[in-house]
Amino acid sequence: MEIISYFKCDRRQHWLAEIGKSDWDAGALLYDIICTGTFGEMLGAGSELLLLTDGDRLVSYCTFAEKDDIQPTTLTPWVGFVYTFPEYRGKHAFGILLKYIEKLARERGIPELHISTNHIGLYEKYGFEFSTLLNDIHGEPSRVYVKRLK
Repeated sequence: MEIISYFKCDRRQHWLAEIGKSDWDAGALLYDIICTGTFGEMLGAGSELLLLTDGDRLVSYCTFAEKDDIQPTTLTPWVGFVYTFPEYRGKHAFGILLKYIEKLARERGIPELHISTNHIGLYEKYGFEFSTLLNDIHGEPSRVYVKRLK
């Protein structure tokens, strides 16, 4: 398996088509903001889309971004758009991406990561702790988790 930075790779069309195969509304939104060129505007300049690949197959993806669906906020950076394709679930694919993000964050002197979700019991397995409940951009409450990096 390999981790690819979408905006730095030379096969964007292939990987975009793979993202488009995800069966998740947020995956469709991610596909749209890439296609419309609004990724940086929505998630912040310099934000990254990381892909875990298995040959030509997309295993999992997520963003490492300045912003997410909790706005406005001073909390940053965010791990967002976390998705693993069904056939790869239960194999810790997201954990591989998260370790990579943690390495990037440490190299940049970032002390903590945030995730906005309504899942309970998922991200705790990766060392995230519930922090607070905040409204997302649609006005709906969302659980905000934090992972403090050592």
